[in-house]
Amino acid sequence: MSDLQISLVSTDEEWADARAVRRAVFVEEQDCPPDEEWDAFDSDSRHLIGALGDDIVATARWREVTHEGRVMAKLERFAVLQAERGRGIGRAMVQATIDDASSAGYVTFILHAQSHLEAFYASFGFESTGHRFDEVGIPHVEMIRVDA
Repeated sequence: MSDLQISLVSTDEEWADARAVRRAVFVEEQDCPPDEEWDAFDSDSRHLIGALGDDIVATARWREVTHEGRVMAKLERFAVLQAERGRGIGRAMVQATIDDASSAGYVTFILHAQSHLEAFYASFGFESTGHRFDEVGIPHVEMIRVDA
């Protein structure tokens, strides 16, 4: 997506824009409880935003976690405004988030994918661990990618 500009959140205004996208997608569209959407990990995560012109239309975050004794980057909170879906924005956001975590030295990535997006994340090299669960009433699958 050539007109999409992806950057790290660096100002309070950008953080408010990222929160607005998450609120629209997760709280309003997917009916996630607000107290589940905003968590203590927001302050420890690196947040990215995707802009079309002056409009923030997508966001994502990643953070370091230790899972089964391995340190890795956990990719989370991928959200694209409904009106902008189907244009490659989600794909660009996932790749930018992987690239940012890779540049920080991570070679193993984990995410909790909404189950209907399992094939989408598999196209980036993520593989299901087989762990399936519900999170805020939405079926999810744990997926891992290891870059050698």
